[in-house]
Amino acid sequence: MTRVDRLIACGDIVGESALWCRRTGRLLWVDIVGQRIHALTTASGQHQTWSTPEIATSIGLREDGGAIVGLARWVSLWDYDDHFDLLAGIEPDLPDNRLNEGKVGPDGAFWVGTMQNNIGAEGQPIAMNRSSGAYYRVWQGGRVEALTAREYGICNTMAWDDDGRFLCADTLVNSLYAFDFKYSGIASRRPFGMAFGRGLPDGSALDAEGYLWNCRVGGGCIVRFAPDGSVDRVVELPCSAPTSCAFGGEHLRTLHITSARFGLPEGRRHHPDEGALFAIDMSVPGRPEYLFG
Repeated sequence: MTRVDRLIACGDIVGESALWCRRTGRLLWVDIVGQRIHALTTASGQHQTWSTPEIATSIGLREDGGAIVGLARWVSLWDYDDHFDLLAGIEPDLPDNRLNEGKVGPDGAFWVGTMQNNIGAEGQPIAMNRSSGAYYRVWQGGRVEALTAREYGICNTMAWDDDGRFLCADTLVNSLYAFDFKYSGIASRRPFGMAFGRGLPDGSALDAEGYLWNCRVGGGCIVRFAPDGSVDRVVELPCSAPTSCAFGGEHLRTLHITSARFGLPEGRRHHPDEGALFAIDMSVPGRPEYLFG
């Protein structure tokens, strides 16, 4: 059985967007509903948090040493302080949509996906009734480029593999997809991955062998998909809703996993494993993060 360690019982409402910063030896991630950003220096155990002015949905790293952050409807530049410099607005004509997944791509742009907002003013879950999300990328000067039509329920998972594919997900319909990726954009969507019945696809990370590790929110596990989409391995987790994952640590051989307690039953919501951060020692390393700009 694979050993899974709980690193911090941080009580995230929706922990998301884990990534590893090699320059500082820190794991970064957000708590969307908790409106905060975390940084954990894994060698020392030092843990920092910063409050955000609204929900923070995703985070990436910049070439100049700072970070780029997806907020509710804006992408902002951030330098690990209390100030967020607005770079680009997304979908200004859809005020009840919000940002969700975001990650820097191999082209140096910040890729973001959207969805109908499912978070109430008091942080409570609210029902969704349409699929109006899309994928975009934001360039260094703030130009926003639409990559897909607005037809996704919850845009999730972003990975660029060795076969020239962009891998992504629509959590709402339990589907993983592959697109052909070129620097000019993405095309030719088709299904990726065998049907998997436990939970729904959330965040993912690619390992050095080109296998996709996909968190199954509501399924209490993480799945390793082979490049051909077959299920290679399933790892059981202590939490109900794993949300994102990132390789980090020495030689990128630790897989870190965030989790959520948003919408869980009352009896489970306050368990220390729900909303916690976990780690698994891996035999196959991961890949470094791309940098914005």
